Amino acid sequence: MDLADNIETIEAGYEALLAYAAQGRPAGAETGPGPHARPTIQGMAEAMAAINTALANSENAFEQVIAEDCHKAGAALGFLLAQEKIGSEIVDNLNASIHLRAVLTNLFLYSEAIGPTSEEDTRSMSYDATQPKSGS
Repeated sequence: MDLADNIETIEAGYEALLAYAAQGRPAGAETGPGPHARPTIQGMAEAMAAINTALANSENAFEQVIAEDCHKAGAALGFLLAQEKIGSEIVDNLNASIHLRAVLTNLFLYSEAIGPTSEEDTRSMSYDATQPKSGS
C-alpha cells in the first residue's frame, strides 16, 4: 500500500467507527453478522504503522509529527485490539481520543498540501485573494 492508500484507510476507518459507535452495540465477542469494529481497527493500526515507518526518518518536521502521532494513536488502537470484547462505548471513547483526532487533522492537512495532482483540479480549488471575486 502506498501513502495515499494508508491515509484513505485511516480516514474511511474513522468514518466507519463513528457509525459503529452510534449503533449502541454492547461489548461482546464479535461473532455473527457484522459489522464488527475489530477489522476496521486492525486496518487502521496497520496503516498507521506503515505511515510511521514511511515518515519517521523524514527530514520534514511535519512528516515527523505525523509519524509520532500515528505511533501514539496506533498504541490506542493496539490497546483496543487487545481487548476481548469491543462495543460502541469503547469505540466512541477511541473516536474522542486526542491522539486519533491529531492523526486525522494532520492527515487532512497533509493530503491537501500534497494534492490535488492535476492542473485542472488545482485551478478549480485555488483562491487568489488578490483577484476580485467572481460576480463582483
